[in-house]
Parts: sequence; structure tokens; C-alpha cells
Amino acid sequence: MNCQRKTSLNATQFEPGSHCRKYQSEPGELPLIDQSQLPTSEPVMETIADVEAFEKTPLTEQFPYTDSYNLIMNSADRFGDKAALEFLLQGLPDEPPQTVSFAELGAQVTRTANLLNELGVTADDAVSIILPILPQTHFAIWGAQAAGISNPINPMLEAEHIAEIITAANAKIVICLAQSEHIDINEKVRAAVSECAGVTTLLEVNLPGLCNQESAELSKGNFDILDFDSAIAKMDGTSLTSGRKFSGEMKAAYFHTGGTTGRPKLAQLTHGNMAFLGQLMQVYTAHMERHTVLCGLPLFHIYGCIIQGVAAFAVGYRIVLMTPGGFRSPVAMKNFWNHIERFQVKQFSAVPTVLMALADIPVGDADISSLTNINSGAAPLSLPFELSFEKSFGVEVGNGYGMTETTALISRAPLIQPPGSVGMRVPYSQIRIAHVDGTTVTKDCPLGESGVILVKGPQVFEGYKSNVDNASAWVEDGWFNTGDIGYMDAEGFLYLSGRAKDLIIRSGHNIDPELIEEPLNVHASVVTSIAIGLPDPYAGELPMAYVVKVAGSNATEQELIEHCASTMSERAAIPKRIEFIDAMPLTAVGKIFRPTLRQKISKQVILELLARKSIDATVTGELEKKRGLVLSIDVADKAKIDEVKKLVEGYIFISEVN
Repeated sequence: MNCQRKTSLNATQFEPGSHCRKYQSEPGELPLIDQSQLPTSEPVMETIADVEAFEKTPLTEQFPYTDSYNLIMNSADRFGDKAALEFLLQGLPDEPPQTVSFAELGAQVTRTANLLNELGVTADDAVSIILPILPQTHFAIWGAQAAGISNPINPMLEAEHIAEIITAANAKIVICLAQSEHIDINEKVRAAVSECAGVTTLLEVNLPGLCNQESAELSKGNFDILDFDSAIAKMDGTSLTSGRKFSGEMKAAYFHTGGTTGRPKLAQLTHGNMAFLGQLMQVYTAHMERHTVLCGLPLFHIYGCIIQGVAAFAVGYRIVLMTPGGFRSPVAMKNFWNHIERFQVKQFSAVPTVLMALADIPVGDADISSLTNINSGAAPLSLPFELSFEKSFGVEVGNGYGMTETTALISRAPLIQPPGSVGMRVPYSQIRIAHVDGTTVTKDCPLGESGVILVKGPQVFEGYKSNVDNASAWVEDGWFNTGDIGYMDAEGFLYLSGRAKDLIIRSGHNIDPELIEEPLNVHASVVTSIAIGLPDPYAGELPMAYVVKVAGSNATEQELIEHCASTMSERAAIPKRIEFIDAMPLTAVGKIFRPTLRQKISKQVILELLARKSIDATVTGELEKKRGLVLSIDVADKAKIDEVKKLVEGYIFISEVN
């Protein structure tokens, strides 16, 4: 293992065996984090030895909080009038932000919980929340968890899909944006709620400057409509009127993780999951002064909700909410580096597509020296692009690894990590690399050998709401099967090398291939279809499919794409490309072998890219056990090697150019 920073930027060299860190701690038990003595002089947890020492103190002694509500109330007491949220409506350079203090955050969360309780929400009732990035979104999510169970939903889904999720969650209350000329959330939600018999009340956030005040005059159907802000303003903000007592086993949230049409897949996260991540962040940031982070990730996504929500509140960060659209806002993105300077942002989290967009936005005269690191997640980030970005902007890009089912974290990158690693396991958790047959482990892999990544720990969810989805989720003795392929090194670092599950990851959004295959397979011209990820330098992957046509059929690619578009409720899953193939590649037992198709389309994409640039090259591919798909690109004109390296650096597979 090469123990050094990934780049020469502020580089510090380390000898093998030094655990890739700046600081060496004495062996033994690490002390509890004393909040009155922060920041510490050095990072608390930079090696696997640190993790093991930390674990010598029982979990309940290290982390006394077992629910999200009391964790947030603790921060409200500790940080009081300090800013918790700074909200930008438009993202303009000199726009005055709406500021919410920690004390106000605690009060608004409490008021929301009390309103929901008054409307009949109890501990086992869900509240569906369909909102963009707003202060009220945080009030709704954490207030819903204090009263019952929060169910954040992607506002970009179609009405039919939203209705399916609300129904699957058995939600009694729905919170959404009021009517707006700019965003069609309200129309979709009203249409969805009209199909959900269990919903009694729709709470609408009528945000000045974004929504139309007359929205409440629209036909409301078989449910009551209340103005969210007006309704919570009438509630007590000092304590929960329900007198609810929490435990870590109580359900806190249902997160939608994909699934076939008509049967949404909801991951059940507990209060213990939430509280663990919040308190864990206090450990990871113990050496840092209180500072500002920027949030452009949607709050229905696990990372935006947890890492830039309850975890950020737990450590007292000031969070800049960069417009309702976040990173999707053209105005906010145009002024992005200005926002970094203006708010003295120290760090932010993003998916690879955002970093690729930012790479093309000039810094100009903005002073971004406050920015020290960026967390990249939700999808793989090309190592060549990562290095290029770090060099251009003078920041460290850290790669962690997690998913909805693990409350956003499985492993976390320390300050110093070997290239290609996604960090070390979080404390009190276990990572196991194994060969798996169904729900049985057939072999535990030695260090350096790839296998399926299995995980246990206090961040791992309770299971899916539907038992049908739980059947294949767990391996013997309670190990959660991530569906990812990876390996461990001797220093405790985890590396990803592929996926066993068949998800397509588009800009961090998980797409179930069945969403594409189901409509294709009922088309009269289709014998069979397989959906996979189309390599894309911006999105990571786009949805596509390989199709075997009925003999004599004249069906075209465009015809099948239009067929999918007319029948699919998840617009992001509509295939961008369809390739026809005579027969599907099969395994020895007759199953379709997707890796062969991924290799085939990856080679084809690169050859097409080089042809557009009039570059002659030979491309071959190999599926390696450790590194996954590796393309070898032999350039005829060696003077163009650097140009080719630049062209392919955004793709998530490994390219060796020579």
C-alpha cells in the first residue's frame, strides 16, 4: 500500500506500516469525547487502531443519545442563538439569507411534532414529506420523527409514483410545497393524495417569493388542507405535548430506495440509527472548530438528510441551504464560488456529477481559501478526475462509502488514505468480505481478495417495510448484503471493485433495472431485455438496455424508448439508449451475465468517443477480480496519449492508456 496523500498538494510522505496518518496515539482506550474541551489538538480517529481503541468503551457510554429529537434539542441548548441554517431562495451573490438559529430550529421541530400529534400522528404513523431544500423541510423531517415516522419523498417523481410511496408508508399526513409557478410539486402531490385513502391532512408550505398565496383556494378533495407555517406557529415550541419517550429501536424514517412499479421499496431506519450517526460525527470532527458547510444535496436523499442534517446539527455546523433546487439551480451554481467566499464555507458534500459541473465554473476573483475538503459519495468518482479537481481547486476530495440502508455510512476516509480506498469501517461496526450463494456465506475472503461486502453495526437499518424485500437482503447471522464487491487491505482500508446487485446509479440516484425491463418485456417486438448502466462521464451511468427482438420485427430503438416513456412513472429511469443483440451472454447455469454487456458497451462508448475526435486506437477490456472492469486503450498516435487520458478521465471504470 502506498501510504501518502493522493496528490502532491500539501503532501506528506509516509512509510508503509505508519497507518497513513499524521498522528500516532498511545495504545489503549480512547477517552470519551468531552464536549466542553473541543476542539481536540488532533484527529481522534485516523487509523483502525484508533477505531479499535475507541470501541473499548461500550457504545452506550460513548453515545448516550438514542433518538434524533433529543440530540437536536441538545444542540439547541448548546448553540442557542448561533446560526443553524442560512437559506438562500434564489442563490444571488448578495442575497440576504433567511437565518434560523439552533434555538429556533429546536422550537420549530417541537412545534411541528406537536401539530402532527394534534392531527392524530402517533409513534407508528408515517408523515410523507415532499419538499425541496427549505428550512421547513428540516422542521418537517425531524418534527415527524418526534411525533411518528418521517417519509421523505423525491419531489421530482411523477404523481403515480408519489402515490405508491405514500400508500406503502401508510402515511396519514402529507407535507408539501404550496402551488408555485416555478415548481409543479403541489399539483402532483394533490393528484397523488387524492388516490390515497389513508391521508387525512395535507400541510402546505407557502413560501413567499416561490409560492402563490391563493393556492389554498384550489379544490382540496377528501382531505383537509392547512398552511404549514401558520399551523405550527400556534403550537407550543418548548416541549412535546405527547410526552413521548424514545428508544433506539423505534422507527424514525422510511426512505424510498427504488423498486418495481407498484411496489416501492422502503428502508426502515430507527432512532438509534439517526442518533448514532449524529454522535459519530462529533467524534470525526472533534479536532475542528465550529464552521460552515454548504448543502446542495436534496433532503429526501439519505446523505443530505443525515450527514447534512442531524449529524451537522449535532456538531453545531452552520448549514447554508443553497436554494430550494440546491445543485440543480443554475443561478446558485453560477455564483457557487461566491457563496463559498461569502459564507466562508469549509466543506461541502456532492455527487460526482456536481463536481464535474463545478470543474467548468471559473473561480474568478472569489477567495475560496476557506474551503478545505469535499466529500464525494452516492456514486463512484473517477480517480484521475479526483486528482485533477484537487489540483485545480486546492482542496482534498474524500471518498466515503455508504447507502440508505446503512444511514449513509459504512466506511469513512481519514485525513490520509491510500488512493482508490473508500476509507475504514466506522466504530462499533463490522465489514466482512465473502463469497455468497443466496443467503449463505460459502467462503470468507482473505485480505486483498474481492468478494461481496457484508456489514453489521448500529448504523444498519431494521429492514425493508415489505418482508418480500427482506428475503434476499440478509446473509446468515444478521449480515446485511450491500450487493457491492470489494476487498480489504492489511491496514483496514476498504476498496470497491464492482457491484453484485444490478442497480444503475445515475448521478447518485439508484435505478432498479426492472423498472426498464418490465415495460420492454411486454412489448410485442421484444423477446427479452436487460437494463444496465450506460457509462457517462457526467452522470456516472445513464439507463440503457440490451434487447433481443422477435424474429422479423422492425421495431426501432426510438420506438422502444417512446414505449418506455409512455409507461414508466420514474422519468429518470427512461432508457437513453437501446442496443439490439442476437442473444444474451449466459453463465454456465443459464443466467444472463450482465458484466459481459457492461464490458461490451464500455468499449463501444470509448471507441465512439475517440472516433468523434478522429483518434485511432484499439480498445480491449478485462474484468479483473480486484479492480473490476479495466479498459486498455492503445493509441496509434502516441502524441495523443495525454489527450485521450483527459477524454476518458471522467468515466468510472479504470482506463489504461498507452
